[in-house]
Amino acid sequence: MSKAFPFRYNLSIPKDCPWRIYRDKPSKKRIDILVLPKRKLDAFLSTLPDSTRLNSICLPGKMAFYGWPISQCQSETTPLSVQLADGIRVLDIRLAIQNGRLVTFHGQFPERTAFQSILGDLHAFLTSPTPTEFSALVHGELEAGPGGFGMWFLENRIPTLGEVRGKAILFSRFGDGTGWNGGLEGMGIHPTTWPDSAKQGFTWTCKDVTVRTQDWYNISSFLSIPEKTQVSEQLLLPPPVGTEQSVLSITYFSAASIPLATPSTVATGFGWPRFGMGTEGVNSRISKFLLAALKEDRVLRAWTLMDFYNKPIGSDVVPLLVELTNLLQKAAHLAARSSDRNLPST
Repeated sequence: MSKAFPFRYNLSIPKDCPWRIYRDKPSKKRIDILVLPKRKLDAFLSTLPDSTRLNSICLPGKMAFYGWPISQCQSETTPLSVQLADGIRVLDIRLAIQNGRLVTFHGQFPERTAFQSILGDLHAFLTSPTPTEFSALVHGELEAGPGGFGMWFLENRIPTLGEVRGKAILFSRFGDGTGWNGGLEGMGIHPTTWPDSAKQGFTWTCKDVTVRTQDWYNISSFLSIPEKTQVSEQLLLPPPVGTEQSVLSITYFSAASIPLATPSTVATGFGWPRFGMGTEGVNSRISKFLLAALKEDRVLRAWTLMDFYNKPIGSDVVPLLVELTNLLQKAAHLAARSSDRNLPST
């Protein structure tokens, strides 16, 4: 695989520049420059048609919240409001009861964020003047939160984008439907199986959609980062031709094991890997994979979840995933035009 050295805010590029510029050096005698538009990340879905199926696009996501010092997965400089503005559209929230209220936990370690605080940030974002949409993985008590049940899409199926604009989608992995209107059919998207840390991934069905899932998190140490990256990339590849409309892929870039693979080490690496001293993290490796796909106009799509989504500086995983969604829509538009031209005249 080629070595990519992406940069975002080079001294020669003003911050208000409308372009993102990346440099890739696949060989000693060759340097590739990739120029991409700097899209409005807080509303990138607003440009897509309402008929867009959510399993046909790339959605950036993030794992958990804060758990300093052991289980920290996100920087405290990027609270949920900032994450949503940065293009994050899938949230994985793990909850536990602490002192009579729901608080985020990562494994056995508390992350200090109250669930009601998360719901407040969600409601503020969804009701802001800017047209914004996103998918959220949520657990538990919704009715008492800001916006109530009216903020949520609670059907057990994969909707179109138009059906959920201005709403959050419940993705539940708890309960048997008791006490919910419609039972399991009223608890949002509800997986039929979720094996723990299955290295090769697994599949399940949600009505007419087959869901391919990769959530291998229990790696042995930082030495497994390359393999974790490869497994994550596989789910970004499109399904077989002819099945695109009936397949959704969900892939987790995150992993952890204490003490040899903390969430920050897996996501961002450590040391100076460019100089052979240290280990490159999953995020920058994924960035190279996405850049290569954009250079070659290769289609990738999945719902993705990651730790430290904006680290290391320059990896730009979220903007690259957004650009891939734009590429998918461009390819679909060209295919539709080609199909129209091939229709017999009357």
